[in-house]
Amino acid sequence: MTEVLVVADGWQSEPDAEAVIQRAIAAAAEMVDADTGEAELAVMLTDDTGIRTLNLNWRGIDKPTNVLSFPALPPTGPTGPGDPPRMLGDIAIAYETIRKEADEEQKPFDHHLSHLAVHGFLHLIGYDHENDADAEAMEALEADILAELGIPDPYGNRERTD
Repeated sequence: MTEVLVVADGWQSEPDAEAVIQRAIAAAAEMVDADTGEAELAVMLTDDTGIRTLNLNWRGIDKPTNVLSFPALPPTGPTGPGDPPRMLGDIAIAYETIRKEADEEQKPFDHHLSHLAVHGFLHLIGYDHENDADAEAMEALEADILAELGIPDPYGNRERTD
């Protein structure tokens, strides 16, 4: 289950944003080989000011970014049928930054938003891009998930080795 929280006014101009995010994360969850089961996550639709504060507080980087992911700690013990759903974590997405990126790259806003929702989700379940091999694997998975949604490879300007 994905909860989408709109905390910045810019998102009012994107009335389909929540549905786009829900669809992208559902597609990603279906395609990945991870036990997400009945897991929950939250997506906060913020602005550059809000994401800049998060980026500074959590990463020590004093500038806005497009998306941030905050994975939750995995459960420490056995879980049973009566337990609440596992929390995967939180994703924050900044309106102004992704609007600017989509415009500069001449991409539909919904495609870019889908990409960043998928990217954030993959971080929550353990993917990263700290080295070239991990980045290549994560980008290929993102492209495959987005293809299922009918969205072109966001990394299409690079050579794929698969």
